[in-house]
Amino acid sequence: MSDPDAHLLIVDDDERIRGLLQKFLARNGFLVSTARDAGHARRILSGLDFDLIVLDVMMPGEDGVALTRWIREARTTPILLLTAKSETEDRIAGLEAGADDYLSKPFEPKELLLRINNILRRIPDLAVSSMAPKLLTLGPIRYDIERGEMWRGEDLVRLTATESHLMRIFSAKPGEALSRTQLVEDLGRDRGQSQERAVDVQITRLRRKIEDDPKQPRYLQTVRGAGYMLSPD
Repeated sequence: MSDPDAHLLIVDDDERIRGLLQKFLARNGFLVSTARDAGHARRILSGLDFDLIVLDVMMPGEDGVALTRWIREARTTPILLLTAKSETEDRIAGLEAGADDYLSKPFEPKELLLRINNILRRIPDLAVSSMAPKLLTLGPIRYDIERGEMWRGEDLVRLTATESHLMRIFSAKPGEALSRTQLVEDLGRDRGQSQERAVDVQITRLRRKIEDDPKQPRYLQTVRGAGYMLSPD
């Protein structure tokens, strides 16, 4: 079921697609705004906050990947990219830029609705074991599990929705290796190699925020043949 209070921003240069998505998502309980290109989106975002942004990758002028990078400079708003099936490089680039998920064109509107709802409920609905610690220390990093906040000294480390979700998953099972397949399932995504590759990209981004040397991770480790493991102090 859709969150009736959620406000979405649809960014697509195709007027027909913008209109169809706006009507469909509005019928499903969302408040929907639209932007025709990256410049238009920037102007809207300068005055409004959104619960989720649906962003087309291929747009004239500034593309969706570049806009994602700009959004991530100041916001953690979840981003769902719309990509063509042949745009594997763009999908990976989008995830590396900070997108939370992607959907290949052409797609069924119902699948878009499912993806949006999955993203919106990831953080608030993820239960953390009462037996788990409330605060994890990763060298100079402190992660408050209950609040979903990461701090480096006095500075708040910005996490995307997916990064925050991954931290909660790992924090519930510190010292335990979690397979990519399990992480895909816990993130509420469909199984498949492409989604496992997407998890790898998100892990790489998360390491950049946690590790002193992301190429030789101390805290978010790769366990050969088993997956990834969070190893706090």
